[in-house]
Amino acid sequence: QVQLVESGGGLVLSGGSLTLSCAASGRTFSSLAMAWFRQAPGKEREFVAAISWSFYTNYAGSVRGQFTISRDNAKNTVYLQMNSLKPEDTAVYYCAADQRHALGSLTYQYAYWGQGTQVTVSS
Repeated sequence: QVQLVESGGGLVLSGGSLTLSCAASGRTFSSLAMAWFRQAPGKEREFVAAISWSFYTNYAGSVRGQFTISRDNAKNTVYLQMNSLKPEDTAVYYCAADQRHALGSLTYQYAYWGQGTQVTVSS
């Protein structure tokens, strides 16, 4: 079993930056593929970014060049650096993990999920 706890969400003005963190426990972190998804009100959960156990990355087209995913295996933590935030980035952001699917962009490819952290971008 893997436990994931997100932090770092909050309210930010349009054009601002935030860094989300997701701390993992319960499994060897270095063997996990990690990802971030988000869900806006009334919309389906969508893929944002993923990072494999070998540090390869994958991004949704809508955030490529704006967001950066990274991981620190010594701290069992994955990060999502978000720059130039826009109101349409407002959503609950979820951390996800899996031991089999690397760089997956579909929700069913991740077995473990955090509770989410709210990001609100105000114009």
